[in-house]
Amino acid sequence: MKERIFELRCRDGSRRYAAEWEPEDEGRPRGVIALVHGMGEHVGRYRHVAEMFTEAGYAVIGFDQVGHGRTEGKRGHTKSYPALLDGIDAMLAEAKKRFPGAPIFLYGHSMGGNVTLNYVLRRKPGIVGAIVTGPWLRLAFNPPPLQLIVARVVNRLFPAYTNERPMVGDHLTSDPAMIKRYQEDPLGHGAITARFFLSVQGAGLWALKHASQWRTPLLLMHGGSDKVTSILATRQFADAAGSDCTFMEWAGYKHELHNELDREEVFDVMRDWLEKQLAAL
Repeated sequence: MKERIFELRCRDGSRRYAAEWEPEDEGRPRGVIALVHGMGEHVGRYRHVAEMFTEAGYAVIGFDQVGHGRTEGKRGHTKSYPALLDGIDAMLAEAKKRFPGAPIFLYGHSMGGNVTLNYVLRRKPGIVGAIVTGPWLRLAFNPPPLQLIVARVVNRLFPAYTNERPMVGDHLTSDPAMIKRYQEDPLGHGAITARFFLSVQGAGLWALKHASQWRTPLLLMHGGSDKVTSILATRQFADAAGSDCTFMEWAGYKHELHNELDREEVFDVMRDWLEKQLAAL
């Protein structure tokens, strides 16, 4: 697998750290997988996923969202929700430039799943399909009402106020090696500002409300034992999205399907679904 690090520039002049992975074989890839990572993480956590895709003949491109990884900005903060969507605009433009004519798929997880679903619904990009896992449409737990009221007040007065809530490794995966990797990752963080939280939370509810407008082939998957994001909300989205959505629930799997002990089964489903989409072109 060939790896290249570069920089994305968004329309407002802001920059995003980005990475690209290609198969070792020369020639045009079968397709491009454009990655959108989750809250508190970064694109480097998906290197093993990129390796899986490149072995199947796909190129992979991804970036660190604003406030994450090696991208500039206050940790866990965004000036607005559209700023998260703008990063995908820049990534897809770069993918088309680097791999002209190749079919493009979006792949988003958790917060990245929220952004991916909203991006397709709101900006209607010319992609072949999307894979979304464990999307943050609603959380698996209900924040106390008083906490939400305080967050809204803080968002108006001091939107960059940060709440530190590190993710519990055992809630992410059953694989001890992946938990250890997460805990030792110097680029990971548990920071989230009032603006970021309320923006993503509101966008999740917006996506649920507009799910019936979905018109793009979608592989939507969720772990049955997810304690982070709501599988009930994902089922609700799948039901409303209709025939363009293929929904799979993974019984006993936790939040990060791509990091679970039996992740090769998840990867098999992803590859098979991609094959079907390419065959339909």
